[in-house]
Amino acid sequence: MVAHHASALDGVARNPALPTPLLLRLLAIDGNGAALGVVGRALALAVQRPGLPEAAVARILAHPLHGVRVEFATSARADPAQRARLADDRCPEVRAALAHGPDGHIPRTHVPPLPDEVCARLLADPEATVRTALLNSPYLTASFTASLATHRDPAARRIATRAWAVLPAGERAALLADHDPAVRRAAALRECRRDADLTAELLRDPESAVGALRHGLLHRTDAERLVAERTRPADLAGNPSLPADLVERLAVDPDEDVRLAVSLRPELDETRRMRIAFTVGEFARGDVEWVRDGAADPDVLRRAATSAHPLLRRTAAQSPHLPPDLLRRLADTRDPVVEDLLGIHHPDTPEDVLLRVYARLGDTFSAWMAESHPRFPREGLAARYADHPDGAHRRLAVRDPAATPALIERLSHDPAVWTRQAAAGDPRLPLPRLREALHIPELASSAGANPALPVEEMAGVLERAGVPA
Repeated sequence: MVAHHASALDGVARNPALPTPLLLRLLAIDGNGAALGVVGRALALAVQRPGLPEAAVARILAHPLHGVRVEFATSARADPAQRARLADDRCPEVRAALAHGPDGHIPRTHVPPLPDEVCARLLADPEATVRTALLNSPYLTASFTASLATHRDPAARRIATRAWAVLPAGERAALLADHDPAVRRAAALRECRRDADLTAELLRDPESAVGALRHGLLHRTDAERLVAERTRPADLAGNPSLPADLVERLAVDPDEDVRLAVSLRPELDETRRMRIAFTVGEFARGDVEWVRDGAADPDVLRRAATSAHPLLRRTAAQSPHLPPDLLRRLADTRDPVVEDLLGIHHPDTPEDVLLRVYARLGDTFSAWMAESHPRFPREGLAARYADHPDGAHRRLAVRDPAATPALIERLSHDPAVWTRQAAAGDPRLPLPRLREALHIPELASSAGANPALPVEEMAGVLERAGVPA
């Protein structure tokens, strides 16, 4: 098959205007007619489409290729009730994919979890790979996680400790006395935050010492010993229970990492915080635990967003819950890292910030997140950028609702390939040029995805790609 036929097919597979009969034709590929290696990507794109009609879902669930069912099981766009219908799939790989859920995470994208009752069935699956995949899933509900506290599988009980704050006292006690050492250790690492004797015990266990040192309630004698022995001082410097005089000692430690850790402690006021001689990397993104954990707490966000400490501001910028005044305040800091993070995470990031991120970072993930942001500007871009010397900026002209078909056609011939591709996917592109673009290798995929592509042209793409009728 000519390469551009495969590219055009990829575009058609994700075309929002693809009619159901052609979608079903694409989903009927089983590897026996067309060469699966050529059309496999298009098949995967079709399976991952949002809002699939029931006829398409039924065809996917019964598809003879287990890889197709795996694609649907891990689709972040599929309704969880539809995905859940794979819980009884004959293939363990499919059930494991369903149990784990979509790979990776794209900010501003919410993946609804499977219903608790479906998770319970998957946890009872006869295949260990399925059970393990479920327990490693980042999409378990809090209610399901808490329900695992009395499960017969120690791996499940260990996961239940993540819900420590909401577990009944009796269940917490049972986990602390569990016959499985890994469960006991996980429970103890939760409980030690309020039990100094338990912290002292965990500090003697190499497998739990670091966690206890970072988070456990410390006896004064243990804290003094750890400081004197310089036992992981950068970790110790963030321990919430560290006595104030020891905090002051570590605030002037010769190790720069230790001083930085002290500077991030939540109890410090701004005057004390900024007297510490710390250094922050130019591109350090910030992951301050108490700010991250308080991402929905207005008081925590205000303290962090109004701080002079770059890492506190950068961590706050990752919260989608910033109120308008704090969002604007962070946007006005002109810290490039703060701007990048706002563009990635916040639904109301100002247009000027998004444009600066895009202009500064070009073809990076942050720039893509800025451009795909729902608040990225559209009006006025054609007049501003159609003749810009940089092709990445000329591409923005395609976004303008006022861009004329003549301008879109002109940009479809642009020297910059990304600009040509953007124009090829725009429904204002005149039909003769759109048909021509279907046969140009670097434009075929964009043209195939163009919602203005006539149905007969979509059918022609399937025909030329060898998709059986």
